[in-house]
Amino acid sequence: MSELARQYDVVILGSGPGGIQAAIHASRKKASTLLLGRIADSSLFWAHVENYCCMFKVSGEEILRTGREQAQAFGAEFFDEDVLKVEKNGDLIVMETESGEIIEAKSLIIATGTTRNKLGVPGEKELLGKGVSYCADCDAGFFKNEVVVVAGCRSAAAGGAVTLSHHASETHLICNELDVSDKLRLRLVDAGVIMHEGRSIEKIEGEHAVTGVTLDDGEKLDCAGVFIELGAKGVLELAASLGLTMDESMRYVDVDRKQRTNVKGIFAAGDITGPPLQMAKAVGEGCVAGVSAAAHAKQFK
Repeated sequence: MSELARQYDVVILGSGPGGIQAAIHASRKKASTLLLGRIADSSLFWAHVENYCCMFKVSGEEILRTGREQAQAFGAEFFDEDVLKVEKNGDLIVMETESGEIIEAKSLIIATGTTRNKLGVPGEKELLGKGVSYCADCDAGFFKNEVVVVAGCRSAAAGGAVTLSHHASETHLICNELDVSDKLRLRLVDAGVIMHEGRSIEKIEGEHAVTGVTLDDGEKLDCAGVFIELGAKGVLELAASLGLTMDESMRYVDVDRKQRTNVKGIFAAGDITGPPLQMAKAVGEGCVAGVSAAAHAKQFK
């Protein structure tokens, strides 16, 4: 283990009901536990729940905040940052957060959900796979020496722009208001990413392939690729970097009854493992994943 890294038995990505339940059970098993992510990023945060056993019309925000307090009472720690990089290093999983923190875990639980936010602009659907991408880590290599545009205001967009800057001839980041750590913003500057804050994309241009974008003031920007990264790192990026097996639709991670993925030490729970996309399923899988991940981590003590 690196002396500079924060070290935990179990690290959980995702602050929704699956991730919080996993944190409760892992910490109850006396595993040092860290949960990464903002609870407001969970789709449950903005919802009201009336189909969960023993509850009537409870706000998702209340459920998540109460769950967080429960997990903290059992010793779990929370860090309200997104992860930019995840990789396997021997028996450990190593992560880098948006502020540059390095975190090492013996077990990792992915509970990030699957929703892929879209811009909802003309050309986005029609040019998907023809220059429009939702995964900078996956597709950056296809745009060597090309001009690319990244749309998004959070860590996924900023991290993606930095990655693309190593391949593209010119990288533009279009964003209403950038919401990342100071360190990540500095990395954008150092990478030479061209910033367009206070702007948005109105249309993606092209017939058979992306040729450019039209911005909200009518300005046209020529480019060969448009990367839509609205939020934190999604399932496709995580699967690609860790070698996780996914289902035929490439939307969900395959797990067994102990919530184990095909990669030793990595577990998954909640919407990321497939339908039904319900809190009840996420909580149940989070319970199993937390217990399984804690047991795996204890093998190394």
